[in-house]
Amino acid sequence: MSTAKSRGGKAARGGTGTPATVAAARAKIEFTLYSYEADPDAESYGEAAADALGVPHGRLFKTLLAEVDGRLTVGVVPVSSSLDLKALAAAAGGKKARMADPRDAERATGYVVGGISPLGQRRTLPTVIDESVSALATVYVSAGRRGLQIELVPADLVRLTGARLAPIARG
Repeated sequence: MSTAKSRGGKAARGGTGTPATVAAARAKIEFTLYSYEADPDAESYGEAAADALGVPHGRLFKTLLAEVDGRLTVGVVPVSSSLDLKALAAAAGGKKARMADPRDAERATGYVVGGISPLGQRRTLPTVIDESVSALATVYVSAGRRGLQIELVPADLVRLTGARLAPIARG
């Protein structure tokens, strides 16, 4: 595992630059990047990332895409939980949600499944982050590729994604 601390993008200028790290750098927020060896055969990329980094599963959040009434919507929940689609639909002002097709998620975000970051996505999509994030000092999310996580304060994550907070995690 390697670590790079940054304020305003020093780490993003190196070999680890992704749209997510560029977005964080442009916003001039403080963040830390963590790289690790990603297991391509992992059942859960998020849990594997948390284990590789020695981070509690409740502090590392996964980025999932769903269709809420036919519109792609981002849900961000701890890897220790699953996304409650009914709660996501309600939080996004819709009636029904279903998981998005992985190809649609990749096209809309510009990232590959297992490395989708809530930051720096190709298209701005409505985003809902589980409210449990507000109890944490810092949170980890994908930095835009498998094997790379970004640690930042929840308020910066919410601000950079334009997200709303709601109870969308189950379990």
